[in-house]
Amino acid sequence: MDSVNKWAPGSAYGPVLSQTDLYLLQSELQLNPILEGTHGDFHLLFNIATGQTGGFNPDSRDRDLAFTAKDEPATLPRVTQLIIITEISPWCTIVKNERGVNLGDVCTQIWKDYAEHNVTDAEFASLPPRLQDQVKRMSTMRGAGAGGNWAQYYTPQATPSRFKRYDWLRERTFFDSLKKKDTYTISRLGYKAPNIFVMDLMA
Repeated sequence: MDSVNKWAPGSAYGPVLSQTDLYLLQSELQLNPILEGTHGDFHLLFNIATGQTGGFNPDSRDRDLAFTAKDEPATLPRVTQLIIITEISPWCTIVKNERGVNLGDVCTQIWKDYAEHNVTDAEFASLPPRLQDQVKRMSTMRGAGAGGNWAQYYTPQATPSRFKRYDWLRERTFFDSLKKKDTYTISRLGYKAPNIFVMDLMA
């Protein structure tokens, strides 16, 4: 089976591994090339702040492509749960699908985690003052959740006091890729597992 067709949507991939199965088998997971950023014909464009997904062919960047691979499995073997962390935020995204996590599940859950939750006061206070100012500025520029209106619609008095998690990311709100970084995972979570991946982001 060639490397593209084996990611075709469907259920003919053998059993979906549960969290327990993964630990018992200690099975290595192969990540979908779209999530790895290594797919030859499609580079994912996923904006975590807006949830918009699309893509382009690296060889012809002038044309936008639809994200038609949403139903492809995120990993082989398929799993019921993926855990995604990133080095520039303190949160952990858990993506679940009992039939096997697919690419659409990954994008939807990351977007929900960052768009539907506010930064807590304690989390905000943990940032150095310089980064606090950057988060405030990005939140104002994004229109503080008001449909993406830019800063010209805001007076200085309208600076928001609550910030979305995507504001914490500042300008780096575009998904780049997922990687295995076991050393970082252990330092962050205290353990590693085959289904824990680190998300790289870009501006």
